[in-house]
Amino acid sequence: MDESLSQAERDDVALLTGPGAGEILQAALAAEGGTLGAWRVHTVHHRPGAGVTVGYTVEAGAGGQDDYLCATTGRVTAEPGEGLVRLENGRTVVHVWRHPADPELPALADACSPAGLARRLSLPEPPAIELLAYRPLRRAVVRARGTALDDGEVYAKVVRPKTLRDLAARHDLLTDAGVPAPRVLHADGDGLLVIRAGRGTSLAGELARGMEPARARAVLEDVVAVLDRLPAGALDLPRRAAWAERAGHYGHAASVVLPEHRERIERLAAGVDAALARTDPGPVVPTHGDLYEANLLMSDGRVSAVLDVDALGPGHRVDDLACLLAHVSVLPHLAPRTYPDVPAVLATWTEMCSRWVDPGALHARAAGVVLSLVAGARRREVADWRVDAEGRLAEAERWLSGA
Repeated sequence: MDESLSQAERDDVALLTGPGAGEILQAALAAEGGTLGAWRVHTVHHRPGAGVTVGYTVEAGAGGQDDYLCATTGRVTAEPGEGLVRLENGRTVVHVWRHPADPELPALADACSPAGLARRLSLPEPPAIELLAYRPLRRAVVRARGTALDDGEVYAKVVRPKTLRDLAARHDLLTDAGVPAPRVLHADGDGLLVIRAGRGTSLAGELARGMEPARARAVLEDVVAVLDRLPAGALDLPRRAAWAERAGHYGHAASVVLPEHRERIERLAAGVDAALARTDPGPVVPTHGDLYEANLLMSDGRVSAVLDVDALGPGHRVDDLACLLAHVSVLPHLAPRTYPDVPAVLATWTEMCSRWVDPGALHARAAGVVLSLVAGARRREVADWRVDAEGRLAEAERWLSGA
């Protein structure tokens, strides 16, 4: 990444997470006739080359309701107006909005409102809702529960309107082929996709409980059997770059979070690029694109649901396998007490995968995936997140050493 852009984004992170963020929030609220109460940074989302977005919790006065505000240096296509304030200071343009009025996700407000979602789905009564994931300007996932819903529970995925049709088509492609993916129940053109809930326990939960070697082998074999069933029609979808193929971008994000390790991170990213160039990724096949333990539900030792199919398309099998192994390898850094037995399972799975694809490509691409996860270790609610981030960085280096 261009050094001037890299420095600019480091400056953006510093601006939106430092004391100056208070002035930005105050100016945005003043434009609406409001005042700023006590505030703190809640989340930081950094997409290399696409800006920085920060979420803030803002305390209201006596008897009032707390606010959640977002500020971004990323591209916003909506015009400033009610609910969206544009501020400019020299080269920096910041847009501020109050959740859930995301300027790029027009369906989010209804998805986050029991009454709004009931109206959209023609329900006789509002469901209980829970926001499970939110990537400002990009997507959100809401769980809705109520007796009037299919099986008592559905998931509302909110995406940019222009991506809705492709996402719905991916779900339909999989379910038509008999792959256990959630079925589409409802779709609105402004970016609301409601899907059936998957059944089963996440593979992450299975890993937390531990697996004997024979069971670990059986589980991975079943995961690969599901990959073998991905329909050929996925080859006609647009190809998305694999995580490892964007090592430079994710290395930049990691260096923003761990600036003291910048040279080490840059060597790692360069090493991933070099290893990808000299190893064989294998043939182009249908791939999931983001295969990891949280996106796989299990029932009776078999895959019962494949989730988050947004990246379904042509790719290399090695990237799906590397994504799974990489995510599993960081679990002990994320929660060491929860996943004490993961290293043994990981060793079994790595040996199996190394027989199916080029071992050097597997290790190199797993290193690239782990590198993409370093920046995500920075979590406001975790005091020692830096230990996790540095552990992930070391894990990426270990993967690369085997490439």
